[in-house]
Amino acid sequence: MTGKTQALPKPTEAELELLRILWAIEPATVREIHEALNQEREVGYTTVLKLMQIMTVKGLVERDEANRAHVYRATISQEDMQSKILKDLSMRLFAGSAAQLAMHALAMEPASASELEEIRMLIESRRKGHSEKNGEERR
Repeated sequence: MTGKTQALPKPTEAELELLRILWAIEPATVREIHEALNQEREVGYTTVLKLMQIMTVKGLVERDEANRAHVYRATISQEDMQSKILKDLSMRLFAGSAAQLAMHALAMEPASASELEEIRMLIESRRKGHSEKNGEERR
């Protein structure tokens, strides 16, 4: 994560909901975001507009004002935001232990076979990187 990513405020639940939509369809106008959100639940256009304005001030999104309809883009990728929020959660609830966070998450919700395979591959790559790092230190 970059310093800029760390400086961004943590979004509220409503802001995260709009960011998820924006990550899927960006760039997007308020109208497009509003229409996508209304497929999930009914929300007023002015509510979405106000939230987008607040998110612009916070630095979570940037607005292109070149056209009549303002176009928005997220200033942080979905992956970087997930990392930021999980790191914060890990520090606050699991004393910084990513392993404890992962074990707790897996105990709460069942993972699919493909997800378990991805986790296995990640563990193997971490083990390999750890052994190579320790091997280099001994030389």
